[in-house]
Amino acid sequence: MGPGRGQWASLKSGLQDAASIARADSEGMTQSQGTKPKKKSPAAVALGRGGGLKGGPARAAKLTKEQLSESVRKAALARWTPRNM
Repeated sequence: MGPGRGQWASLKSGLQDAASIARADSEGMTQSQGTKPKKKSPAAVALGRGGGLKGGPARAAKLTKEQLSESVRKAALARWTPRNM
């Protein structure tokens, strides 16, 4: 027999709380900050973004057509293959 009606509401609330915490964590927020994002150094952001924008295309340019195709195939599988939780 499954959970009763009241248990479903409790489960749903718990899942929503967990999702909210996970989202805040992924966005660089802490629980005590609520919805305020952490402040980042503009210089650090510029350096990180600049390297990220250069890195992908530079790596792709070095790969052979077969290597690039394999890399893209693996990325698509990782992105779209369901994971068991």
